Amino acid sequence: MGSTAKWDAGLYDDKHSFVWKMAAGLVELLEPKPGERILDVGCGTGHLTAQIAASGALTYGIDQSPEMIRQAREKFPELRFDVMDAREISLEESFDAVFSNATLHWIKEPERVIRGIVKVLKPGGRFVAEFGGKGNVAALLAAAECAWKKLRPETPFDSPWFYPSAGEYASLLERRGLEVTYALLFDRPTPLEDGERGLRTWLEMFGGSIAGKLPVEERERLVKEIERQARGKLFRDGQWVMDYRRLRIVARAV
Repeated sequence: MGSTAKWDAGLYDDKHSFVWKMAAGLVELLEPKPGERILDVGCGTGHLTAQIAASGALTYGIDQSPEMIRQAREKFPELRFDVMDAREISLEESFDAVFSNATLHWIKEPERVIRGIVKVLKPGGRFVAEFGGKGNVAALLAAAECAWKKLRPETPFDSPWFYPSAGEYASLLERRGLEVTYALLFDRPTPLEDGERGLRTWLEMFGGSIAGKLPVEERERLVKEIERQARGKLFRDGQWVMDYRRLRIVARAV
């Protein structure tokens, strides 16, 4: 993961395993091969790193969260994991591929991430990523902005995420000398666990930076108001369903 928030690795694996379970097709797109060196940027608790390693590739997972890395090392002690900010990738070794899932939308300085990726890719190496794209969680963000304005009308609402279009992100990669060979923006409605509490649990895991600076009692009011504002569009048949839109990208170092 790439945000500065403190991550609850247990909650991530317990209630939000969809983050990595829905990325099986992304690993297929990566096509890892035995002996390849592959860097997993924003590896979280290491599940996808381990899936890639099962192909015989030599994987290295990095994540800004010490909590995530601690759990990854406990779950997969045979693999290599380190705490590292995706904006400050500084490695002497080079890789056949760089992989990233559900991380890059947390980083509002994409150029810094891309610069680091380009530095570590071998000539002809590939970059394969999926993250939130343009329009991701639009209904949730609209609800959060309305709720915020109600509680803090004097303070502008600031989304913690970066959701680019396919063209916008492809341009960023091409400016750094990568050739984009595949770019797809698609809808992925995602049911949340926990029934009525699903959105609250999601906000606890991923929305901390929206309400993190508020006093505890005001934070609770904000969450309740977000639930109220979002219910019409995101709650159906006893379950919250997030309006995810994902961007998949494949590019090559030339």
